[in-house]
Amino acid sequence: MKILVATDKPFAQAATAAIEEVVTTSGCELQLLEKYATKDKLIQAVGNADALIVRSDRIDAEVMDAAPRLKVIARAGAGYDNIDLEAATSHGICVMNTPGQNANAVAELALGLMVMAVRNMYNGTSGTELKGKRLGIHAYGNVGRNVARIAQGFGMETYAYDAYCPKDIIEKDGTKALDSVEELYRTCHVVSLHIPLTPETRQSIGRNLVGLMPQGALLVNTARKEVIDEEALISLMEERKDLKYVTDIAPDANNDFVQMFAGRYFATPKKMGAQTAEANTNAGIAAARQVVDYLLHGIDKYRVNR
Repeated sequence: MKILVATDKPFAQAATAAIEEVVTTSGCELQLLEKYATKDKLIQAVGNADALIVRSDRIDAEVMDAAPRLKVIARAGAGYDNIDLEAATSHGICVMNTPGQNANAVAELALGLMVMAVRNMYNGTSGTELKGKRLGIHAYGNVGRNVARIAQGFGMETYAYDAYCPKDIIEKDGTKALDSVEELYRTCHVVSLHIPLTPETRQSIGRNLVGLMPQGALLVNTARKEVIDEEALISLMEERKDLKYVTDIAPDANNDFVQMFAGRYFATPKKMGAQTAEANTNAGIAAARQVVDYLLHGIDKYRVNR
């Protein structure tokens, strides 16, 4: 069976070597497509693939139409909104993600952004410390748990809201579970977003929630750009000169946060949460193992479509 690794943004060399070892040891064949210039290259390559491993690459119905043998797609990472789940289900294709593999990397980035923000973007002026600040973790999944662990090491008070995570799971980590998302924002000096992109969460973070935060508030977004209502956040930041926003996701081209909010806004040049050697390797190996297990044994533990 042939496993295609199609990554416009390639895995690190060490990760690719580890993926190849997993695939070839299983008796499957590995095919690599890296830095492909056009979608046509992907469509040509996928034609004889039984499995597909991707990163942030967009996999839609057109790609699946070109892959009659395709049985499984693995997203090397937690988020999977780059894959058309409805199309995959209609094609009889299993889609899986690799939850937890990038969690520490994203959490460390979130805390790094927090430190930079409270130190006034390292502009030479006197800032504040994270110690003693109340940190709100919006969604307590793999990343949220790691954020809590690291933040507690900074001496922060950690709070969380997650509609789907039992309170006892949150509180056994020393994090206070709150009863509503509004209470989270009203309580915390810093809020770190870890919600997935769904129809319910799209543009859900704006004036309605961020406006509840206390003076000197900081919003940190290492989740997805689309969960932010950018127009509402811009309006709020114009009114509240105390509010800061830091993210690893650039805003829409027509929303110039940089010019409007110098010193109160920062975005990395590209999505950076999983950009560490360790996370890159962990997610790639996990994806390879999962597609092999599915092809050979039908195991679909991390399936995200039905």
